[in-house]
Amino acid sequence: MAAASAAVDELSRNFTYWALGAGNGSLSGAWYGRNQIHLLGVLLAILGNLVMSISLNIQKYSHVQMAHREHPRPYFKSVLWWAGAALMAVGETGNFAAYGFAPITLIAPLGCMSVTGSAIISVMFLKENLRASDLLGMTLAFAGTYLLVNFAPSRSQSISARTVQYYFIGWQFLIYVILEILIFCTLLYFHKRKGMKHMVILLTLVALLASLTVISVKAVSGMITFSVTDKTQLTYPIFYIMFIIMIASCVFQVKFLHQATKLYDTTIVVPVNHVLFTTSAVIAGIIFYQEFLGAAFLTVFIYFFGCLLSFLGVFLVTRNREKEHLPQSYIDFGNIPGKTVYSLIYDGKLYPYKLVVAGIIWSVKINIKRNSYPQENVYLMMKPEVTF
Repeated sequence: MAAASAAVDELSRNFTYWALGAGNGSLSGAWYGRNQIHLLGVLLAILGNLVMSISLNIQKYSHVQMAHREHPRPYFKSVLWWAGAALMAVGETGNFAAYGFAPITLIAPLGCMSVTGSAIISVMFLKENLRASDLLGMTLAFAGTYLLVNFAPSRSQSISARTVQYYFIGWQFLIYVILEILIFCTLLYFHKRKGMKHMVILLTLVALLASLTVISVKAVSGMITFSVTDKTQLTYPIFYIMFIIMIASCVFQVKFLHQATKLYDTTIVVPVNHVLFTTSAVIAGIIFYQEFLGAAFLTVFIYFFGCLLSFLGVFLVTRNREKEHLPQSYIDFGNIPGKTVYSLIYDGKLYPYKLVVAGIIWSVKINIKRNSYPQENVYLMMKPEVTF
């Protein structure tokens, strides 16, 4: 009975707006004072994701612009493309810094802002169609984000080297790592030895690595923040151990994510990857950093309901979007007498990955249609397909 009363009290206080006294709703002074540092992390994450959305659309516009030239140049020779790449680095840096100020369970789900932001920008500046599913998806994503910010754990902790070491050797994390290694090795066996390339297997491998990534990213970012505000933590070996884990897990995530995007449509990969990545990151934050310690059941329930809304929002925004790009015209290099002209799809997809490590994850693929064509008779027509 006491637990239920505490949960209801927490819920009522979370929805107390501008009230006098002990109210700590999302617009009250007490709530703001308690979550000021966390809100800085949220602001950095949202701005970082929006900057990444802008960068993706700039690069997309650059690809389309170059593809429609009479003599297309490589994309990496475009100043506009590099401007987008620089913005991508800025956005990822913002994401990285956000983990130093707020819990993983608060920052990781905010990746939905990049997808919804890309949809808004593409409608405004690239003149793409605004669908009813886009509006519904954006509404759900924003509603989910509001619930996440309100009901994410408010437990503040300074991430020092000693704190990371304490969590690193804790029995909860050791059991979690052993289970994760067993699952990862099992899936890797079926993927490599049995040739199973199902999307869920590939993206589960990505998600398992992502849990290590977010743990190490928060540790590195938190220790850097602690070094700036208090005492340097860069002399402790655990800092460099976490840094190596962060880089290694990112590299292998990109490898498996690239395989998934080669085999399956981006419109399917993006929402599934967002769900698995966010779920894995949240579990990692709960187990390693014990971010839900002492949280009321109702608060946790509404938090996960917010996650569900953001997942649905991402699914609706990305649903069938790539198919709408298919009717775009090809760039025809003209008829060549005595030769047969076949089509080659140039798929210049950019793969933004919400990994909080500053940098750009990109890939260029060329997929020839499955028919067997005499190589000496193949001349090209090209079609840009850049998706977020």
